[in-house]
Amino acid sequence: MVAARRCFDGSLPLSAMRRLRDSLVDTEGEAKYSLEFGQDDVLKVPFVELHVETALPLECQRSLQRFLHPVKIALRLGLIRNEAEEDALPPDYEALLVPEDGMLRPADLVEDELVLAVPVVPVSPESGEVQAEWPASTEELDKASPFAALAKLKKQ
Repeated sequence: MVAARRCFDGSLPLSAMRRLRDSLVDTEGEAKYSLEFGQDDVLKVPFVELHVETALPLECQRSLQRFLHPVKIALRLGLIRNEAEEDALPPDYEALLVPEDGMLRPADLVEDELVLAVPVVPVSPESGEVQAEWPASTEELDKASPFAALAKLKKQ
């Protein structure tokens, strides 16, 4: 595929991505992708250029409501056969370890990048910031002070 500079375009339903499903509220929607294989003209490094675009249905951790998190990924993966080759990749390449049989599954590449694109704490841009002050009571402040016990001893 690298020598022939093959390109693949398509879409995958979110419901088909079993590792990603656990992070989503539901599996409605699909991810559009394109893969372009090639070889760097200068360094002769084989690569696959990946573009993915979708909207992931997530649960906002402020409002606990469903929202669509837009994802647009564009990256170049340098195809390597062993980990030692990773150091030779140009700085704008990410390493992708190719299996021994040389076969890459486009669906797995797309799913891997979408799993990495899920935020640790999903927050909808429309959700307002929580503006509340929770002042501590005097009793709590006394308990929190490391010298509170010494103050009690001093009073005795």
